[in-house]
Amino acid sequence: MTTPGPAPMPHARPGPTGPVQVTGEVLSVKRAGDFFHLTLVAGDIPERSRPGSFVGLAVGDPASSVLLRRPFWVHRVRPSGAYGGTVEILLRVRGGGTRVLSELRRHDEVDVVGPLGRPFALPKEPVSCVLVGGGHGCAPLFFLAERLRERGCGVHMVLGAEAERRLFGALEARRTAKSVTVTTTDGSVGITGSVTDPLGDLLERTGSAVVYACGPTAMLAAVASIASERAVWSQCAVEQPMACGTGLCMTCAIPAVGDDGVLRMPRACVEGPVLRGDQVQWESL
Repeated sequence: MTTPGPAPMPHARPGPTGPVQVTGEVLSVKRAGDFFHLTLVAGDIPERSRPGSFVGLAVGDPASSVLLRRPFWVHRVRPSGAYGGTVEILLRVRGGGTRVLSELRRHDEVDVVGPLGRPFALPKEPVSCVLVGGGHGCAPLFFLAERLRERGCGVHMVLGAEAERRLFGALEARRTAKSVTVTTTDGSVGITGSVTDPLGDLLERTGSAVVYACGPTAMLAAVASIASERAVWSQCAVEQPMACGTGLCMTCAIPAVGDDGVLRMPRACVEGPVLRGDQVQWESL
């Protein structure tokens, strides 16, 4: 497979000591459309987190019948503050586990493991970048945008959702990026259509060298295809169902072709969640 775009960027890695397990404390819970925005005091996790990292939250107390943690993208971090380092996450109620987490209140305790996974790799030189997010997949892009701006990169964001109530961060993005494009499937706000509809023109207009994306699988497949057609490097944060979050259960394996042309099954929670868009075999997912 031909590698598009600029010289390969090695995957960034989490902090050298890896993830930690802490008893976090809820600092705030805010409603944002269909989402809940949680800020947690989480020990060393904020300092170790990188854009594209995720955390695993335990549901309920130690006696809970819900055994599996729920994974959430790291939206933003603050390494220090009046209450200590904080990590922000975004969740939407989709079942019993996320409902329990949405009902947390200030000063409640929650068991947190993180940061998990391999995050986005950052360009070595200042380049123009496009960040594409769909639904709650917009969450990790704001942390990424901060780091890219620190490196002198131009940041352009495309945010999309089914409807306005499921769109996150459009106002915040305008304070972060050089340009922001918003799409909704139902036309309730922004351009009517898919988040990938304006992507090709935006890549050409901005001369971007890298496109970062997070969202549903079909969206990521389209982003990777559009980027490859224009010889632009793509990094996609996949949203695969995860059982353990540590690589043991293999439930989140994804077919991808390596640099040597060999098909492998990297685990989204360990070798991912960020993978090269041109290497993932999207048609098999």
